[in-house]
Amino acid sequence: MASSDVERLEQEVAELRAVVADLQQKLMDAQKMSAVGTLASSITHEFNNILTTIINYAKMGVRHRNDETRDKALDKILAAGHRASKITTGMLSYSRSRGDRREVMSLVQLVEDVLVLVEKDLQIHRIRLETDFIGDPSSEVNPSQIQQVLLNLIINARQAMEPGDSLFIGVRANPETKTADIVVRDSGAGIPPEKLPNIFEAFYSTKSADAQGQGGTGLGLALCKDVVESHKGRIRVESVIGRGTTFTLKLPLADAARALREATSGSPIQKAG
Repeated sequence: MASSDVERLEQEVAELRAVVADLQQKLMDAQKMSAVGTLASSITHEFNNILTTIINYAKMGVRHRNDETRDKALDKILAAGHRASKITTGMLSYSRSRGDRREVMSLVQLVEDVLVLVEKDLQIHRIRLETDFIGDPSSEVNPSQIQQVLLNLIINARQAMEPGDSLFIGVRANPETKTADIVVRDSGAGIPPEKLPNIFEAFYSTKSADAQGQGGTGLGLALCKDVVESHKGRIRVESVIGRGTTFTLKLPLADAARALREATSGSPIQKAG
């Protein structure tokens, strides 16, 4: 093969890789907006409750002139404002595009930011939330991508459960594997064993069509796997019919991630601010 043909093929491969990367980013953006759409009703409901609280206590403060009542009203208004601020901060953090920029982050903080977004949705569907954070492990991650993975897993878990079921989310360091483990466990219907090996395949969905004919796209878990593996991590799943499903994200601890990148790049890693 002539050198000109080799150069042409190399250029075409480079162009195709660029197209694939662009399509992957667009897919991630579409999945992100899909998750926001799923939560839009519950978040709107939460903001309506916050505004109602602010208005009612503002009226109470205006009607009553004594300091004790006014102080109580101002405290309630301030608390409601802080709650609204946490939700908007979480939404902005989730929706912000960071490219592939990574930084050392507390995984407990990432999980808590996501829980702010899903808390009202879980309450509306009467799902009990249990958390167990052991220590405060950190990993070098793209925050919005890991939040997207968590949001996908939590929404999937909620959709698999009935009112009164429970969702467990845990974070802990695993010194043996040098990973920070995030566990998302539901008490829902479970995944049939014959379907379990295929759930991370693109366009494969375990969800049946609903009354409107809408089912899963089969892209959410495939996206989760791609994101976790791009962080040099792993995603594992265990499921028992009638007892629920457990997903475990295993991300390299911050020190392990830096050592791995230094070994592959030959240059020291600067900790992002």
